[in-house]
Amino acid sequence: MDYSDSITIEAGKRSGKPCIRGLRITVYDVLEYLASGMTHREVLEEFPELTEDDIRACLAFAADAGRRTVHAAAA
Repeated sequence: MDYSDSITIEAGKRSGKPCIRGLRITVYDVLEYLASGMTHREVLEEFPELTEDDIRACLAFAADAGRRTVHAAAA
C-alpha cells in the first residue's frame, strides 16, 4: 500500500512524528491501540475522523520502517 498521501510529517506538529493526513493523530497512537488489542472498529470509534484506509496506511508505514531497519542492520 502506498501510504505517502496518508502519512505526513511536519516539524511543528507532534514533535515531527508521522501523523495521519495532517491530523494530530500519530501513526504510533494507532499502532499502540492495535497492539493493546483494540480492533480496527474500536480504533475508528475512538478516532471518528480516521478511516480504514488510514489504519492500513499506519500498518504499511510500520512494515516499511521495519524493513528499513533490517536492511540498515544488515549493511
